[in-house]
Amino acid sequence: MDFEFEAVIGLEVHCQLATHTKIFCSCRARLSDETTVANIQVNSNTCPICAGHPGTLPVLNRKVVEYGIRVGLATHCQINQSPVFARKNYFYPDLPKGYQITQFDQPLCENGWLLVENGDVSRTVRIQRIHLEEDAGKSVHRTGFSLVNLNRAGVPLIEIVSEPDMETPQEAGAYLRTLHSLVVYLEISDGNMQEGNFRCDANVSVMRHGSSQLGIRTEIKNLNSFRFIEKAIEYEISRQVEVIRSGVGVIQETRGYDSSKNSTFPMRSKEQAHDYRYFPDPDLLPVKIDSDWIEKIRHSLPELPDQKRARLMNVLGLSLSDAELLISSKFLVEFFDEVVQKSLLVGVELQCFSKAAANWMLSEVMRLRKEDNIELWQSQLRAFHIVDLVRLVQKQSLSHIQAKQVICIAWKTGQDVSSIVDQEGLKQWNDLSLLEPLMDEVIRDFPRQVAEYRAGKDKLLGFFIGRVMKKTNGMANPPLLGELLRKKLM
Repeated sequence: MDFEFEAVIGLEVHCQLATHTKIFCSCRARLSDETTVANIQVNSNTCPICAGHPGTLPVLNRKVVEYGIRVGLATHCQINQSPVFARKNYFYPDLPKGYQITQFDQPLCENGWLLVENGDVSRTVRIQRIHLEEDAGKSVHRTGFSLVNLNRAGVPLIEIVSEPDMETPQEAGAYLRTLHSLVVYLEISDGNMQEGNFRCDANVSVMRHGSSQLGIRTEIKNLNSFRFIEKAIEYEISRQVEVIRSGVGVIQETRGYDSSKNSTFPMRSKEQAHDYRYFPDPDLLPVKIDSDWIEKIRHSLPELPDQKRARLMNVLGLSLSDAELLISSKFLVEFFDEVVQKSLLVGVELQCFSKAAANWMLSEVMRLRKEDNIELWQSQLRAFHIVDLVRLVQKQSLSHIQAKQVICIAWKTGQDVSSIVDQEGLKQWNDLSLLEPLMDEVIRDFPRQVAEYRAGKDKLLGFFIGRVMKKTNGMANPPLLGELLRKKLM
């Protein structure tokens, strides 16, 4: 970014809600729950309502409103108890009615905020509004013609509109990751970006440093990858700076992003609100939301990512980096919480155990996940494996190397830890009667190193430990060996 200019970034996020049925009819909203998307026949999941047949009447799905309230409360929004649905009029081949049912001047949620951590910097990004709407269908473009699939038409969406509070592509990426994590934790969306269930439009403008006048903004449409979002914004900032310097001036327009070329391209001139001719939908009455229902939803909210982070650090003693890595995956942190809960049944020192368990999960478990290219839940590893493994290591019954072997086998087979240890003969040697003859043998075989150690070359202790470890095929307890060898070499 050129220091002569500063960027102003606002984001509009479209998040598909994980309800069973569509927003205004009883057609299924989540086809991939029962079969693969590839096997679903096009235009088979439609009815006269979501296909936009004249004379049909929409019926609002109560669950959609509940999910909207959940995310509104989680982002500290004011909940409008009388939101109004409106018609947004525009033509597009996959919008069968010729308008989209959405919310305009009376949305469900307004005036919220989200705390975003970007490295060592925290920023509060204001949420202007969250409103409910229906998704459009999907155009499939072929050479010389296009086809329309209406299976997605009428799937419920929330649109989360931020204020232009972000200044860098990295801040925008951090905001989106935080918001994505939030909707997944709330269980209102699966957040699948590849299928377009969580996608973003980025409004970007630049102005000279110190100026109070905002620059002309462009909107980059339909970004569905955190990396591409950051790269698209970065390119658009640079492009606008070049345009301003050339003296031509930035045009307010909608642009697309070509990831193969890492560049944005013009799509159409940017519409204004009056172009859509919004008006209240005559087929849908204003929604009336009871205060008691809002409070019931508030009390049902799960522990959210920022709350989990604080608990992991303050109660379990984890570092910020470890806590961040754990909460980055809802399943991972829930697995870790299950490990901690099971450990309490066997009586452990909580913080010491939790730090060790987190280390194993963030190192070996994540390594195995990457190697096998599967998710943790697809493996045979369970919480009790981690509990038993950590306890044996802390009791010095297993060395770190042996524990790695055990966790690899448990990952693939699901065998309990004690069975693996017995089967593989991995129990660490702590028996002095077995170790003492081997230590005496090593001391006898290396008189020069013994003399050097006794003359003050303390680092040679590692040499003796290594020689004894070799004789035991790595089965001896290194800390115990170190203590015993120090005494023998005095």
